[in-house]
Amino acid sequence: MLTRIDHVGIVVHDLDASLKTYCDDLGFRLLQRVSIPEQMVEAAFLDAGNGTIELIAPTDESSGTARFLQNRGEGTHHICFEVDDIAAALETLRGQGLRLIDETPRQGVHGLVAFVHPKATHGTMIELLQKHE
Repeated sequence: MLTRIDHVGIVVHDLDASLKTYCDDLGFRLLQRVSIPEQMVEAAFLDAGNGTIELIAPTDESSGTARFLQNRGEGTHHICFEVDDIAAALETLRGQGLRLIDETPRQGVHGLVAFVHPKATHGTMIELLQKHE
């Protein structure tokens, strides 16, 4: 069902400062920087060779990402796995009794996405991604 790790999401306070660290100091290459108004975040995707790193910064203090940052601080936010059929994957996970944040897929930056609650996966939020064709 999960075909490969697509990216690791890291929540940060300051996207510009984080890009300096990850690109200038660590040598990662910026692939894309996007604003995601419906999620009240700005994100940057970095080439990590065999996957991608997504740096995520809240743009509004009322967002879920801002609350996550307040409660847990900077660090790993989620691990994203590619799936071939996100609706089928959600149905399978629901059938196994896993708690879902998203009962139905929604549009993300690179395709359809849905999140599995971290309480269902021992503390790590899982993102499912069905990439655009």
